[in-house]
Amino acid sequence: MAQYKVEICGVNTSELPLLSNEEKEALFARIRQGDAQAREQYIKGNLRLVLSVIKRFPNTSENVDDLFQIGCVGLIKAIDNFDETLNVKFSTYAVPMIIGEIRRFLRDNNSIRVSRSLRDIAYKAIYAREQMMKDKTKEPTIEEIAKAIGLDPEEVVAALDAIQSPVSLYDPVYTEGGDTLYVMDQISDKKNKEENWVEELSLGEAMKRLNQRENYIIQLRFFQGKTQMEVAREIGISQAQVSRLEKSALKSMRSYLQE
Repeated sequence: MAQYKVEICGVNTSELPLLSNEEKEALFARIRQGDAQAREQYIKGNLRLVLSVIKRFPNTSENVDDLFQIGCVGLIKAIDNFDETLNVKFSTYAVPMIIGEIRRFLRDNNSIRVSRSLRDIAYKAIYAREQMMKDKTKEPTIEEIAKAIGLDPEEVVAALDAIQSPVSLYDPVYTEGGDTLYVMDQISDKKNKEENWVEELSLGEAMKRLNQRENYIIQLRFFQGKTQMEVAREIGISQAQVSRLEKSALKSMRSYLQE
């Protein structure tokens, strides 16, 4: 749980109890007799299950406290509907219910409305992928997933894209050495490359003031439209270094042009 707070919804996750199989069976027998205290104890003894499930949703913008609360709703539903005579572990029964509850929350709480048909295709694709991962222990291709659910690959891609949370160009990707790299730094500026807008500016003299490496980076980034990652690979330095050199070069050029 390194990526989550130690305390979620006022619950110290490091102090959550663990129940043995014997304790679970004894508590369930009491729950079936209407013992509210046993039910409460059983819920607390399975909160770690909720924590393990919400780790599967690392890319959502929702607050982890909200996901935990929704997951607890799924856990309670699982406890109230579990049939111990089916000879399956409680966790096997509960995990899909917790996941389903969280997915419904994310679907209904999404500010961008996606059609029901697209959502259904996406969830079928996700389920098929999970099953294929279990069977083959390797990531299936879109073509394989599409074939498994009887649809065209284009339909599967469109459905999966539709349920993704939108990302801002200014969302940070990672930070290295104090320099934050943003989504926009990963995107090639093809439009401006095609229009050759840089060549229309009087930058010749400004670029002569740069050292050889800075000049080359500006050429690759703004004349050839390459991303910082592509420039980093070509020069043989890290993307963070490219970012620093690019910012320094642009600052120098801007200062010269404003004189």
